[in-house]
Amino acid sequence: MYAELDDTKTAFGHITPNWFASVMGTGIVATAAATLPVHVPGLHEFATAVWLLAAVVLVALTAAFATHWIRHREQAKAYAAHRIMGQFYGAPAMALLTVGAGAMLLGPPVIGESAALAAGVALWLAGTTLGLVVSVWLPFVMITGHDHAQVDAVPAWMMPVVPPMVSASTGSLLLGHLGAGQAGMTLLVACYAMFGLSLLAGFITLTMVYSRLVHGGIPEVQAIPTVWIALGVVGQSITAANLLPAHAGSVLADPSALSALHAFGVVYGLVMGGFGAFVFCLAAALTVHGARRGLSFTLTWWSFTFPVGTCVTGASALGVTTGAVAVSGLAVALYALLLGAWAMVATQTLKGVVSGRLLRG
Repeated sequence: MYAELDDTKTAFGHITPNWFASVMGTGIVATAAATLPVHVPGLHEFATAVWLLAAVVLVALTAAFATHWIRHREQAKAYAAHRIMGQFYGAPAMALLTVGAGAMLLGPPVIGESAALAAGVALWLAGTTLGLVVSVWLPFVMITGHDHAQVDAVPAWMMPVVPPMVSASTGSLLLGHLGAGQAGMTLLVACYAMFGLSLLAGFITLTMVYSRLVHGGIPEVQAIPTVWIALGVVGQSITAANLLPAHAGSVLADPSALSALHAFGVVYGLVMGGFGAFVFCLAAALTVHGARRGLSFTLTWWSFTFPVGTCVTGASALGVTTGAVAVSGLAVALYALLLGAWAMVATQTLKGVVSGRLLRG
């Protein structure tokens, strides 16, 4: 009996914030499927099942994370203060936002229109609030910290700056429910403001990370998957830039203003898409480089899923806006890649949980 109690205590001792990346990676499989510009028999049902799985995992992880803070407060504080692990406090916010988006896109047939909207709004508000706090608080802590010796920019630094961009893109789904008036206009303005916050802070951070990688190389092989995180702000920004004008018609009465937003989304999406291709190819090459040098499975492998998923939603939204078949085809190809990555990482995670290896820290 005492051994079982010790095992339970140990299991909750290492529920770090990066566990929520599994919810992000699973939820994006569902939402990306719901936004694909093609109709495939059974895809909607598959997406709904995956969304429900992500919701269940979110509830379970939230309970486990709360238990971690209650039973292992000092250890939890140490993880939060860690210069790398602390960055992953952006993951819970994006997990909430991703499941919330799934509720609005896939939830109505399952739980009803009203319940799906209520869940989507509640999760969007919670995820947005947490994401904004994290995006400001973590840089503040890093700036005012006493120990700045040998602090190198790492890809994980991107985690706190991406949540506001996820809020911007998922917030577009709420515009149609608010309609014309100050409430809808306020949300639209807030979404574009969060778009700007995440984009500019993201590129400042990405510049530091890129400089560090070029001058100093990858710190360790096991950190290579986190390079994919940089792709998240690229794909999610393309998604936001095109989804916001697509849903802003119910808010904006001025056709010229709406047309300008559409034009911005197309130009931004095409230009940023070229940069995204560069980041994708570089991350893929570094991953192959790491695989040849003994890259083994850790929770960082979830970085292979959500960033690619944002590229799917970005390509889907851009393909619909431009009508370009090539862009829509790219979205389908990227979704096939996302499915393969998710299946691999989810399987390895399940094995690690069942064996207890991932629960031992």
